[in-house]
Formats: sequence, structure tokens, C-alpha cells
Amino acid sequence: MKKIVFAIIMLLFISVMAVAQNTKLKFRKINDDVYTYTNYHLFSGSPFPSNSSYLVTDDGVVLFDTPWDETQFQPLLDSIDKRHNKKVVLCIATHFHDDSSAGLEYYRSKGIKTYTSKFTKELAAKHNAKQAEFTFENDTVFTIGGQRIETFYPGEGHSHDNIVIWLPKDKFLFGGCFLKSVESDNLGNLSDANVNAWDESLLRLMKKFPKPVYIETGHFKGSKGWKAVKHTLKLVKEYKPD
Repeated sequence: MKKIVFAIIMLLFISVMAVAQNTKLKFRKINDDVYTYTNYHLFSGSPFPSNSSYLVTDDGVVLFDTPWDETQFQPLLDSIDKRHNKKVVLCIATHFHDDSSAGLEYYRSKGIKTYTSKFTKELAAKHNAKQAEFTFENDTVFTIGGQRIETFYPGEGHSHDNIVIWLPKDKFLFGGCFLKSVESDNLGNLSDANVNAWDESLLRLMKKFPKPVYIETGHFKGSKGWKAVKHTLKLVKEYKPD
């Protein structure tokens, strides 16, 4: 009996350690300036991947979205400091859901300037979600360390407020949850979605930024060119009634 109990305890310990291992940040270099990372949030008892990105500039690092897992807020800052010998100076969240904005108030407490659209802040207040210190009302350009960062609102889709972030120098598009990975077989969380408007919003995005080199999606694997956008459009059309 003691052996059985011990075996069960060991299995539980191994399971917990496996989950802990999976919840660590996983980084990927896109080029010398742009990096993406995946963090894991426990969802229904299992680690679920969520992607964010960041830009390294001469004047510091800019985050696009925050980790979903609160245990990774500080480790992200520590990892960036260790990898690049730079501090995070700015964070822009692309919509009000926790997988985009959970770390906003933590980063604000660390002296990092946090931004969302005004619409996102209004929805965050309504849903008791984390809020940024600063807002912008229209499509906005930030220039940090000589690097141009463009925000763009394509229209409703995954959420009413979803924006994307474009880096013209790198032709890198951070689509967040507005865009679905080619590995996704469905549209994911639709609790705040407008599926009827999503396809037109996608076409608007393609017209705005016609030649991306790489697109990062909110979950699972990003991809080169327009693959993620075309796949998202396919999923939307399959979901919508004829």
C-alpha cells in the first residue's frame, strides 16, 4: 500500500514539474531587432500557449502585449535585461483580454509606460480587466530609438477593440488574437467577437500592409507572408452561415 501511495505521489510530482517546465518563457529570434516569446497559462488544468513580441531599440525595449501568466511578468523583464542588456521602456497591449493585457498594471508599477487604445481601456474598465496608464484614440505612430512602431485598428474581429502592430523597417506584423495560426482549426474564444465583421477587417488589414515578411499570431505558431491572414479568413468563412 505504501508503495502505491508513493508511486501516486511521484506521478503527481512529475506532472507538476512538467507543467512548471512548460510554463517557462520560450523565446524566438525573428531578426536582430524583433523577438517573440511564448508563455503558458493554465487553462482547464493544462498549459495553453500565448504569444507576445518585443522590439529592441537603442533607447530600450518595447513590448507588444504582456505575458498571460502572472508568474512570468518579472522573469520576462529579467530575461530581456540578461539577453540584451536593456530595460523595457514601453508596452502596448492589443486588446482587453488577459492574454494581451494581464501584465499592464505590473509593468506600470515598474516605471514602464503602458499604452492601449482608448476603446480598449473603456472595455477593460467595463470587464474589470487590467488597464494601461496611457491611451491613444486613433491609429498612432510611436518612435523609440529611431524605430517606427505603427498601431492599426482594422475593425472588429476577435474582439471589438483588437488592434495590430506594424514595424515598417522589419516588415513585421504582430497580429495578436485578431489573427489565427495556421495550426489553428477554429477561431478560438468568440465571447467578445464579431465574426460577421471579421472578414472585412482582414481584407482591410491586407490592403494596409501588403507585404509582411513575418506575422506573429496570438496563439500557436506564427508564419511568413500572408499565411496567417489567409488562414484566418478561411476559418471565418467556414464559421459564418451561407
